[in-house]
Amino acid sequence: MLMTAPGFTAQMIVEQALKAAPGATVTDVRIGLGYAGVVVDDDRLGLAAVLRNDMEPGCTVFRRAGTLVGEKAAVLLELLSEGTTSLEKTLGLATANAILRPDPPETEEDAIDLIELTADDRVAMVGFFGPLVKRIEATGAELFILELDPRRPGFREERQHNEILESASVALVTATSLLNGTIEAILDRTSGARHVVLMGPSTPLDPLLLEETPVNHLAGSISINNGKILQVVSEGGGTPEMRPWLRYANLLTGRKKI
Repeated sequence: MLMTAPGFTAQMIVEQALKAAPGATVTDVRIGLGYAGVVVDDDRLGLAAVLRNDMEPGCTVFRRAGTLVGEKAAVLLELLSEGTTSLEKTLGLATANAILRPDPPETEEDAIDLIELTADDRVAMVGFFGPLVKRIEATGAELFILELDPRRPGFREERQHNEILESASVALVTATSLLNGTIEAILDRTSGARHVVLMGPSTPLDPLLLEETPVNHLAGSISINNGKILQVVSEGGGTPEMRPWLRYANLLTGRKKI
C-alpha cells in the first residue's frame, strides 16, 4: 500500500517552481526524440526525457505546438501535475527544471563516487543506466536492474520490483519516474536504503526534494551552452550527444551547496 499519494512529488515540484518564479515566461521550446528543452527568462534551460513509447500514433504529438513561446511558464508547469499525457508531463518537468536551475558547479563530482559503494551493498537500479553497470559491479556490490522497457535488461514484474527495493541498501532512481507515475511507489519502498539517488538530466535540482521525500541525493545536469543543447535536442540526440555542454551537479542531504 502506498504511503504517499500518487502525484505528491510532481505537485511539490510545481509549487516550488511557482514560488521561485511566479511571473516567468517561456522563451523557447524544443521537443526532440530523446529530450524536450524549455527555456525561460534569464536564459535558463531545463530538460526532461521524452517517453516515446507512450506516444499515440499520428503526425501530431502535441496539439498546442506553435503557441508555447511567449506563454507564461505557469501554464506549462501545471502540465507536470495535471497533464494527461507523458509528453505534457515532460514539458511541465522541463519548465520546472529551467526555473529551479542553479548555477553550474565550478567542478564536477561523480555521483557513483559520492555513494561510496562497497561489497556489502545491494543496489537497486530503477531504469537502465548502461554506463554505470560495470562501474557498480566493479565495487563488488550486488546490482539489480528494474526496468519497464522490454527491450532493456532487468527485472520487470511488480512483485520483483517491490522485493528488490525493500531489500536494497542503495537505490538509483531514474527521474523519468516523475513522468510515468511510478515515483511514489518506488520511494515508498526505499525506507531501508542508506542512499537514495534521483538521477539523470530530468532531475529537478530542488533542495525541498531532499527534505520531503526519502531521496537524499539529487544527481542532475545543467546546461553550459544552451544553443548547442537545443540543437542536439532538436536533432534527436540524447545524453551522450549533449554531454560536452552539460555540467553534472550533485545535491546531497547535509550539503546543500553544489
